[in-house]
Parts: sequence; structure tokens; C-alpha cells
Amino acid sequence: MILLGNIVLIIFLFLLFGWLHSLTASNKIKEIVRERFPKFLPFYRIAYNLVSLFTFYLFWELSPKPDIILYDLAPPFDMIILLPQFVSLVGILWTLKFIDGKEFLGISQILRWKAGTYKEEELDETSVLRIEGPYKFSRHPIYLFSVLFLLFRPTMNLFYFLFVVCSLLYFSVGSFYEEKKLVERFGGDYVSYQTRLRRAKIFPLKPLLRFVVERFIWK
Repeated sequence: MILLGNIVLIIFLFLLFGWLHSLTASNKIKEIVRERFPKFLPFYRIAYNLVSLFTFYLFWELSPKPDIILYDLAPPFDMIILLPQFVSLVGILWTLKFIDGKEFLGISQILRWKAGTYKEEELDETSVLRIEGPYKFSRHPIYLFSVLFLLFRPTMNLFYFLFVVCSLLYFSVGSFYEEKKLVERFGGDYVSYQTRLRRAKIFPLKPLLRFVVERFIWK
């Protein structure tokens, strides 16, 4: 019963974190801030990131850590499994090349506010539709590589396994709401992109297979 209670508590705390993270990322909350606290809007993004880090820290610290090992790979497999994890880390860094880091962190918003060029209608960020690099294969490559990075571990305990499963479900649900906002912002351009990569929302098996065939097999 104690183990079951720990499992339920871990899932509940993650759901609480995920709900708060998604709620504060929604346009509805941002529009409320714009209406009631417009002077705070340029600082919303950086505050959102700080709150997200803090609430994730609380989830990690408050979650029970059952002393249950699901698997512990023996040599040399414990080293071999680190290879796909390294590749996924490279993939994360590759994806970050196509993301405006200052905009993502909330620094650009403050700089625009100081320069008097901040536009409230943009809410908390100015985004650009990117269909290049990893976005040619997956509509959400940062989710893809993050999941792969989390999955490939030489040792897996129960807490970490539940964290990975909850993260995968959160990415799946979060990407749905994220794409609704992208359709609102970019309209038909993003709908066309969705159609082109309709089977590669996160996992890009078909686009990658087509790329390999066209690039290396059928020239």
C-alpha cells in the first residue's frame, strides 16, 4: 500500500506541475495579464521560466523515491546505451540552433520594452515559423530528443520510469495545445506544415525514412 501511495503521489505531483506549466503558458492567462497588468507583460516570459524551474524543483524534491530498480545494465551494455543518449543530446543542441534563445528566456522582451518597441498584441513573445533543420522531420524536435535523452539510461529506477512516462504523456498533450496556438498565429502556413508532417508530430519515422531513401539509396 505504501508503494501504491508513492506511485500515486509521484503522478499527482507531476500532473500538478504540468497543469500549472500549461496554464501559465496559455494565451488566455497572458491576455488576462495584458488586460489587468499590462506593465508586467514584458516580464511575463522570464517570470514564467523562473516559476517553471521552481515548481519543477518542488516536484523533484517532494516526490517520494521508492528504492526499486527496474533494471541495471551490466558492462558493456551500460556504456553502449549512452551512445543514443549522446546522439539525442546532440539533437537537442541542434534544435536549439533554430530557437531564439533570448526570446525563449524572456530577455528580448525586456530589451524591446526598454527600447520602447514592445508590442502588447504579441503577448509574451515574438515567434517565427521555422521549417528547417530538425523541423523538417518532426514538428516538435525538442520533445523528440528530450524523450530519447530521458529513455536511454544504463540504470532505471521506479521513480525515474514514472517521470519518463509522465513526461511522454505531457509532451503529447502539450504539443496538441501548443499547435492550437501556432495555428492561431500562423494560420494556413502552419496547417500546411502539419499536413506535410502529419505523421511526424513528435516521432519522425516516415520523414526520416524518406530522407534516407532519397539521400543515400534512390538518387
